Amino acid sequence: MRILIGEVKDHLDAQVEISGWAQNIRIMSSVLFIEMRDVSGTVQGVLLKKGNEDLFNELKTIPRETIMSITGQAVKSQAKIGYEIQVSQLKTLNKSETPLPLGVIDRIESDIETRLENRFMDLRRPEILSIFKIQSTISNSIRNYFVQKGFIEIHSPKIVAAATEGGTELFPVKYFERNAYLSQSPQLYKEIMMSAGFDKVFEVAPAFRAEEHNTPRHINEFTSIDMEMSFVNDEDVMDVLESIVKTAYQSVSETNGKELEILGVNKPNLNYKFRRITYSEYVKMANEKGIELKDGEDLSTPVLKTVGGAINEFYFITRWPRELKPFYVQPYDEKYSRGFDLQFGELEITSGAQRVHSPEVLINNLKSKGLNPDSFSFYVNAFRYGMPPHAGWAIGLERLTMVLLNISNIRETTLFPRDRTRVTP
Repeated sequence: MRILIGEVKDHLDAQVEISGWAQNIRIMSSVLFIEMRDVSGTVQGVLLKKGNEDLFNELKTIPRETIMSITGQAVKSQAKIGYEIQVSQLKTLNKSETPLPLGVIDRIESDIETRLENRFMDLRRPEILSIFKIQSTISNSIRNYFVQKGFIEIHSPKIVAAATEGGTELFPVKYFERNAYLSQSPQLYKEIMMSAGFDKVFEVAPAFRAEEHNTPRHINEFTSIDMEMSFVNDEDVMDVLESIVKTAYQSVSETNGKELEILGVNKPNLNYKFRRITYSEYVKMANEKGIELKDGEDLSTPVLKTVGGAINEFYFITRWPRELKPFYVQPYDEKYSRGFDLQFGELEITSGAQRVHSPEVLINNLKSKGLNPDSFSFYVNAFRYGMPPHAGWAIGLERLTMVLLNISNIRETTLFPRDRTRVTP
């Protein structure tokens, strides 16, 4: 029976069968070494020419990245990992073509465009695989947190009739005889769930933003982790968000030591309380650093780089001006809102807020943003018959992975990126 390569160490001095990719074959005189790889790691197979001439001659012609199955004795050795397989049988399951479109273990680094064009091959590289093993840990740890805390998982529509965020960054789709859009966010639907009495919900699903950014930090399709809670305020859900991030980091530290080592990343440690800095305090900090910024203006990239760049940790920016936040954000007073952003240094990780729960305030907010309340009737109606106070946030899985691993381009943490120029592969 086939075992994973990572399990070979548990079967020393026994016959084993492994299957995977032949990532490299080396011949030294009358000894042939074959490096085999699967999702769990790599192992070296050794074949002596003496007594195995036919097998030896067959194996030395095998192209790299051929799918193979080999059988042999697992033994301790001087190999780097401390053991190897003495090959006795092999089977070619799918022969690879040559030359390879992209190197898997080659020292020469290809540019990111070439790698993305050949993403199936790029994902075979141990360091790239490690990114997505870690991302899986992050996603699972967050889902487990929600389940353990009594949240209900929902799945909201991804074809919608109106903008969620009130902007124009929408991908239109032809929906039979009418126009529709790909969902920017489950925001409106998860709020409706509060009116329905679900109390606490979460969703892990794709979201689409037709923003024309062409930067290392933006993509147009991403995995959004959303949550919403009833009978709480913005401070409460900031506490949950901090716990979620710390839980994810702890899970990666405990689960992915091998992958972190491959990537050269230290085990993450978040043994500090996330600071909460009001927007007005942030403006003051910018002014103190010589940046002219008026209260009420958005925080530009230079501002975030100057002020946030000096804060090399997670922190919240709270009490944003109402004018800078969407229509569903609850006012704090006449000028400020109960909206917040989670930052890591200069990089925005996510935003959240306590939401409006009064239908009158909601309708006024829609109008003030230049939106027609009639276009949101399905949403507004949910507020007319008992909407509790509620709050929530959404965080991008790819961006959180990017920050944890100190990766500079979000395309590296996205399996198949979608941006302004890329819709394949």
